[in-house]
Amino acid sequence: MDPDRALLEAARAARERAYAPYSRFRVGAALRTPGGRVYRGCNVENASFGLTICAERVALQTAVAEGERAFEAVAIDAGQAAPTPPCGACRQVLAEFGVDLRVLLAADPPVVLRLGDLLPRSFGPGDLPPPAEARS
Repeated sequence: MDPDRALLEAARAARERAYAPYSRFRVGAALRTPGGRVYRGCNVENASFGLTICAERVALQTAVAEGERAFEAVAIDAGQAAPTPPCGACRQVLAEFGVDLRVLLAADPPVVLRLGDLLPRSFGPGDLPPPAEARS
């Protein structure tokens, strides 16, 4: 199976595990490293709505917790006919690891974008001043 199709399938499978009792909007994400490892995530809602976490951030945080720092593609499946892009918070969090990330959105046919096109002129590590010890 082609790697992008497999990544979209992994996102679809992750969507099945979503915990979305309030919105009923189930989302799955799958994040692939250059070495081919895939990390899945699903949205997890909370009665205190601000504590809800999106599928993309679950996948990313799982990958980082496993020691990954480089990513080549993320697939997102919200079970909708139209492609569903990541929210602004997820775009910003993903951009921390590179705006060249390919974003695959489940649809027929799938939509393929570059993260930098979804979040132009993003804020990143280069926008911060150097640490104090580097300035002395």
